[in-house]
Amino acid sequence: MPKSKKSATPINLNDPQYYLNRELSWLEFNNRVLHEACDPRTPLLERLKFLAIFSSNLDEFFMVRVAALKQQVEAKVSQLTPDGRTPQQQLDDIRSTLVPQITKQHQHFDQALQPLLASHGIHILDYINLSQKQRTYLDNYYEDQIFPVLTPLAVDPSHPFPYISNLSLNLAVVVKNPDTEEEFFARVKVPSVLPRFLPLPPELGIQENEQPVNWTGVPLEQAIAHNLESLFPGMNIQEYHPFRITRDADLALEEDEADDLLLAIEQELRKRRMGGTPVRLEIQSQTPEAIRSRLLQDLELTESDVYEVDGLLGLRDLMYFMALPLPELKDPPRQSVVHSRLQRLKEPSLSPDALDMEEGKDFFAVIREKDLLVHHPYQSFSATVVRFITHAAHDPNVLAIKMTLYRTSGDSPIVNALIAAAENGKQVSVLVELKARFDEENNIYWARRLERVGVHVVYGLVGLKTHSKIVLVVRREKDRMRRYVHIGTGNYNPKTARLYTDLGLFSCREELGADITDIFNFLTGYSLQKSYRELLVAPVNMRDRFLSLIHREMENVQNGFSGRIVAKMNSLVDPQIITTLYEASRAGVQIDLIIRGICCLRPGLKDVSENIRVISIIGRFLEHSRIFYFYNNEQEEIYIGSADWMRRNLDRRVEVITLVKDSDIAKDLQEIMGIMLADNRQAWDLQPDGSYVQRQTHEDSPETNSQKTLMNMALRSTGIV
Repeated sequence: MPKSKKSATPINLNDPQYYLNRELSWLEFNNRVLHEACDPRTPLLERLKFLAIFSSNLDEFFMVRVAALKQQVEAKVSQLTPDGRTPQQQLDDIRSTLVPQITKQHQHFDQALQPLLASHGIHILDYINLSQKQRTYLDNYYEDQIFPVLTPLAVDPSHPFPYISNLSLNLAVVVKNPDTEEEFFARVKVPSVLPRFLPLPPELGIQENEQPVNWTGVPLEQAIAHNLESLFPGMNIQEYHPFRITRDADLALEEDEADDLLLAIEQELRKRRMGGTPVRLEIQSQTPEAIRSRLLQDLELTESDVYEVDGLLGLRDLMYFMALPLPELKDPPRQSVVHSRLQRLKEPSLSPDALDMEEGKDFFAVIREKDLLVHHPYQSFSATVVRFITHAAHDPNVLAIKMTLYRTSGDSPIVNALIAAAENGKQVSVLVELKARFDEENNIYWARRLERVGVHVVYGLVGLKTHSKIVLVVRREKDRMRRYVHIGTGNYNPKTARLYTDLGLFSCREELGADITDIFNFLTGYSLQKSYRELLVAPVNMRDRFLSLIHREMENVQNGFSGRIVAKMNSLVDPQIITTLYEASRAGVQIDLIIRGICCLRPGLKDVSENIRVISIIGRFLEHSRIFYFYNNEQEEIYIGSADWMRRNLDRRVEVITLVKDSDIAKDLQEIMGIMLADNRQAWDLQPDGSYVQRQTHEDSPETNSQKTLMNMALRSTGIV
């Protein structure tokens, strides 16, 4: 393995030149999402999906990140980021980066995707181009289904500028009194309770070149705009222009002053629904200066907050078209398999005297045999994690279930299983993280339901989010109690588990069970425990342990041995971790990082990070698993868990990372990372300047798509292919 001796030249590794900006790195990630929408190798409707994801991601970015920067500017914060930027410099750079990306997005939709859609019988029409029959149908539909929902709001001295809700699409309308020639300004909200795109009946669709009529229709706002006379009878419609605003949507919560955290968050959610300060105005480029100025003045925004587009606003609504029954225009159906060791499970006996100890008979027997690793979505989440919790809920020998819930689905089978467990008389304790951003309302709903059936619900620790993904099941077996655990990298959410790649480890090893017990005591009671047997726990020991693992690789190289680190995560932001990785690189440690999103480390810098390589994989599934590998002079150690290398994960969240003890599972995890490092279809290489270059196939290097490879491996493991 190649090594390099540590440079004798002293270098200040905290110098801003060695760090990429967090916000600009995130924009680079979202640009890679946009590339999937522009890539002709991506199925057509999936390209629309990626356009929608690009827009949805930007909405959240403005609601949280841009809103925070604007608050810092207003508060005259002058503190620099690790890369040396002020809040205002970051806002300026965000805008200069975003404008060409947004232009590219809309041009690609209008000039490339719309013609392709039309060639497949999907026609998104402009109202002005409709035939008389089509107009008549839509006018009647408008009268029956749309008009009753609309509320025009006048703006004049007696009618102040109306509140405009976050992410709402609106029409700015100018009307004239024909008697007085006086002009008035009004706002009409495009109701979100109606579909954004209005389909025409198949018989009124457009058929070209013998293509089938798959969908023909118009955007909702155009149907409203061409029927405005009904909202302003007797007035002349002078002009109308769509606009959309984004507001600050982060919660401001003083936990230590809240007597009841649940009630405090409910109050903050009501404030969010009312909306925070506007942070972005989206308008069409042809919007007249008078309308533009009026909106800026009334919303208290500046020109730098305006984003002009040509075409439709709010392209996140393109997700609508993924519901079309056109499988030939989508990715092949996802085939999720049941792990080979779980294919012949029997349900638990309902008799408390039947201990089900025979190997292979139930889920617990499988785990007793040896640790079990599952990889989602390639292996079914429902047939593993959901089944494990459901199994425990109905097994008469299970006495207690404890788990953390950060995000879960709206119709969660996991929560239903916990409710059933409580009703079956088991001791059930659940930590529901009420502060999970944009899932607060859903989590409050589940917390109240769980409390009503007698589940012990706790809401975490003051000042810390509980982001760990852990389950503990206590089961009576003959003359002893045995603890079964699940430690995951992703949320207990069956819906997102179909789209996110995540890992889960099942075990009944005594040391691990004792550690997880200690974690729950830390979460639900009072604990100052600082050491754990097999776990890295944030904010207790995780940062120090990761730093020591990196230093160990450095020391091995300095002692003449090889050093190797491979880490997969969502984001790498923490300056101390980055500095230590630079030190390891300078010592000769070979480092490969698989980081989907934000990466503030600059790879490939002479005398600093020449031994560090960074890739990002953007594909059909959202890469979400976290894996950490350390060569350790041939005594390899590999870890999985919930934490990224970010300050918030290491210092402000309760996170759990576990050491993988089973040698077969460790080899499986190494194979997974090896497959990803060899990807030349969905992998992007991070350059020293912060840009990314997508890998290309060549004649001597056939396409290697890591997600397809892992999907096929899962199928082969069960004999399906």
